[in-house]
Amino acid sequence: MRFLLFVLLFLSFAYSLGLVLANNTEVGVNLLFSQAPTMNLGLLLILCLILGIIIGILLALLIFRVLQNKWEISRLNKANNHLQEQLTQANVVIDRQANAPTVEDAVYGTTATQTQDTAVNIDEGSTLIKHKRE
Repeated sequence: MRFLLFVLLFLSFAYSLGLVLANNTEVGVNLLFSQAPTMNLGLLLILCLILGIIIGILLALLIFRVLQNKWEISRLNKANNHLQEQLTQANVVIDRQANAPTVEDAVYGTTATQTQDTAVNIDEGSTLIKHKRE
């Protein structure tokens, strides 16, 4: 990998040197609101190329980050919708279980509070008396 990077760096340096040597005429640069001093055309080409590469990389990173955020938002929205569906289904199951008849209702046909249980009370004379609950 390092060797490949070294080769690419060498090729870009050789290309830049070739541009400077092939385009050695002096040109003036008009920046609309100001005038830059005259410089070598090859050097101007290299500066413009480097500036374009830097701006392109920055824009690509920005666009990639925006797209990555959009993908993350859509993934989270899908997960949120899935969890909402699970919550709705769980609430339906809970409601069914809460409103379902109990075993005592199914067997006896009455609720547990209406069944006749015996309770033990202590009187003043400390004797135990059984009363039926109503």
